Amino acid sequence: MLVIVGAAVIAARRDFPGPGVESVSWHIVSAVITVAAQIYSDRHRGLAAFSGSVVVFIVAGLLLWTQWWS
Repeated sequence: MLVIVGAAVIAARRDFPGPGVESVSWHIVSAVITVAAQIYSDRHRGLAAFSGSVVVFIVAGLLLWTQWWS
């Protein structure tokens, strides 16, 4: 997320195309969700911890699929 935000700032300052608002928004939202899910997973045990980990992988996969591979 920090790399994408940094690239957007540098692109805006130097007047060249960079990641747009949509891409930056996707990365920020995904980072917030994954950090929250990881914290939840770290503080719980069993199925709850596993579910938090699954959320992390799903959000990361969704971000990769929609913003990097397509």
